[in-house]
Amino acid sequence: MLQVYLVRHGETQWNAERRIQGQSDSALTAQGELQACQVAERARHLGVTHVIASDLGRTRQTAEIIAQACGCAVQLDPRLRELDMGVLETRPIDSLTPEEESWRRQLVNGTPDGRIPQGESMLELSGRMRAALDACRELPAGSRPLLVSHGMALGCLISTILGLPAWAERRLRLRNCSISRVDYQQSPWLASGWVVETAGDIAHLDAPALDELQR
Repeated sequence: MLQVYLVRHGETQWNAERRIQGQSDSALTAQGELQACQVAERARHLGVTHVIASDLGRTRQTAEIIAQACGCAVQLDPRLRELDMGVLETRPIDSLTPEEESWRRQLVNGTPDGRIPQGESMLELSGRMRAALDACRELPAGSRPLLVSHGMALGCLISTILGLPAWAERRLRLRNCSISRVDYQQSPWLASGWVVETAGDIAHLDAPALDELQR
């Protein structure tokens, strides 16, 4: 059985400022670097053989810390990038007009054709994320890869593995530097394919996440 770990990047400055990132970028905060170190320490004991990351700066920074702990190099895969948020990228969430907020909400409320102008649909996101995951099946036997990606991207991927449409209403919380695990199973008794073993595990983190503090 192939086991693949999925990690969201550490907290960024724009996470803390409640600013829309998408495929734009913001550096990790000091807290984000600490989260990356904590997830790296946990990954060190998981037998990780490959660290594959989105090519955006915040995921690369997180992945480099993890890879150093695991004794392997970082491989970059742009298919693991965050959803392209179009004209809303770099904008503070509190600055959005009602119309702009409705565009953003359509990405998480179950609207099938939701898309921010000049951005990407959830269906397009799911296609490239699944392709990046399926590529792990081509790794040498015995590999245990860890993918470093983003909140929307990983949430969409896990939801589709569970059988939901890519645009399904979002009901999965994946905090910064949470770990999820998906397995590819081949069994004569069960349907072959990807299954979710765990999602959003933060047992390795010792401080509240931003969304807990902002309630």
